[in-house]
Amino acid sequence: MYFGINRATDEQSLITFLQHFSDDRLLNILIPRMTEAEIHQMVDQVTAIMKNHLSGDEYHTLFLGEDHHHD
Repeated sequence: MYFGINRATDEQSLITFLQHFSDDRLLNILIPRMTEAEIHQMVDQVTAIMKNHLSGDEYHTLFLGEDHHHD
């Protein structure tokens, strides 16, 4: 993972970073150590990013895994 070289490398590095971060073994250790404020901060940040860049349908399909249309 390398950041700051160029946009394409940053994008691929972020994918790899988030894949490693979402590993159940890591999260099972990390999350119980987080404060309530850190948990809420992370949820708020990720939710804001999705809200800024995904349509409602994309959110329901890609994040929630639903396969039907939403208005």
